[in-house]
Amino acid sequence: MINFNINSKDYNYQILTEQINIISNELDTKSTNEIVNIFSEADKEPQKAVEKAIPEIINAIDQITTRLKSNGRLFYIGTGTSGRLGVLDASECPPTFCTDPDLVQGIIAGGVPSLTRSSESLEDVAEASVADLKDRHFSNRDVLIGITASGRTPYVVGALNYSKSINALTISISSVPESDSTLDNDIDIRLITGPEILAGSTRLKAGTATKMALNIISTSVMIKLDKVYGNRMIDLSVSNDKLMNRAIGIISDIGSVDNETAVQLLKKTNGSVKLSLLIAMSGMDVIEAKQLLSDSNGNLRTALIKVKSD
Repeated sequence: MINFNINSKDYNYQILTEQINIISNELDTKSTNEIVNIFSEADKEPQKAVEKAIPEIINAIDQITTRLKSNGRLFYIGTGTSGRLGVLDASECPPTFCTDPDLVQGIIAGGVPSLTRSSESLEDVAEASVADLKDRHFSNRDVLIGITASGRTPYVVGALNYSKSINALTISISSVPESDSTLDNDIDIRLITGPEILAGSTRLKAGTATKMALNIISTSVMIKLDKVYGNRMIDLSVSNDKLMNRAIGIISDIGSVDNETAVQLLKKTNGSVKLSLLIAMSGMDVIEAKQLLSDSNGNLRTALIKVKSD
């Protein structure tokens, strides 16, 4: 039930994400062509917003990598669109980089049902996010990225405050300037995309900028965790026909072997693209290659350099 026993002064419709975009005034009177062109022009803003936040994004990537190398975990937390974007990014890490599902986790207010059904009332419960983090044994070894376009969502603000209080690495992503909202964090990523084409609908420009930033952060961290060689994913999970074909292509291309050999290597290595590549490029047997990868901290390039130096 909506709580109407509230002072109207508690509401400030002047924060950036709630302001009116003059470019889309009288949007309902526009032709389809005009509407699409308005959106197309507006969607240039997320790229600019991400570009302006590059220093903070770089800092986040480096510090997240350090925590994960020390057995920490990465958590995204948010509500609505922000929460769904975090869950989406987290859920794509295991198939793309063969990570343990616990390494990168997405938490959305209301849990799994909120992925397909809105649960706006839960956004206002700051204590709920703390309980959700505690349920996952969130600790000071871990990283929290709190995503709140408005910079004011109680569920996310509560999580950020808790994370900071226990000395976990605390990162916020918002779409308003600090004058609109001050957040408790170690790294403050502001993706300023301006007023939305549909006033207040932050699933639009703000959501697009957030998706871009999360893509950059998680992929860059995985690169620094040695899950990429060149620009190829070498720790992918070979879990369906598409990914099997991708794995065969990667081994054939980088390892300079035919497809049949690539398949045989994948069988020998229980589907490990990285190990298959090392065998193909070094001539080692499985046991030798496993040991060399272990001695190289899982870095294929380092392992290959050791092979050449021997």
